[in-house]
Amino acid sequence: MMYLETKRLILRDYCADDFDEYYRLKSDLKTMYYLQDIQLHTKEEAHEDFHKVLEDLSQPNRKFYFLHIELKDTHEQVGSVGYTVTDETPAGKIVGAGYFIYPKFWGKGYTTEAFQRVLAFAFAENNVYRVTTGCLAENIGSERVMQKCGLIKEAEHIDYEWHDGKMKTRLEYRLLSREWGGYEI
Repeated sequence: MMYLETKRLILRDYCADDFDEYYRLKSDLKTMYYLQDIQLHTKEEAHEDFHKVLEDLSQPNRKFYFLHIELKDTHEQVGSVGYTVTDETPAGKIVGAGYFIYPKFWGKGYTTEAFQRVLAFAFAENNVYRVTTGCLAENIGSERVMQKCGLIKEAEHIDYEWHDGKMKTRLEYRLLSREWGGYEI
């Protein structure tokens, strides 16, 4: 079981007892506004998704490294952060990263803190070579997290994605293992 800590947070694998929190987080309209493609709408849908998450934890070639984030002092759920392995190459794993945090925790540095710790695990302990992530250009907070964590802007796709009734611009960021600046644990 993965268990990582930061100054203020615990990042850990989900366990069977986390279903209700997982469902509440991934079905929250404001939290998932920019991630509607993975938003959950029914408990049945959530059970199926959560089962896949738990099943993957025991696989020798694990693909999903999305972790439950909670406050150290109160154990209140903050959100989720992590990555999905999309390819394994001789140079290392290629992953797509992301995070989704309850709005009440936005602007407090928790997302940056959690994502920095995940990047440290990825590059220092899990043979990740390339991390890719992105956001809609209007999602300034998410882009700022990427920048604070040292990711490099790779592309700006104008009118790239249909979202909330209109075409929107998408930004893509990356970080290679050799570009990673390290992280003090």
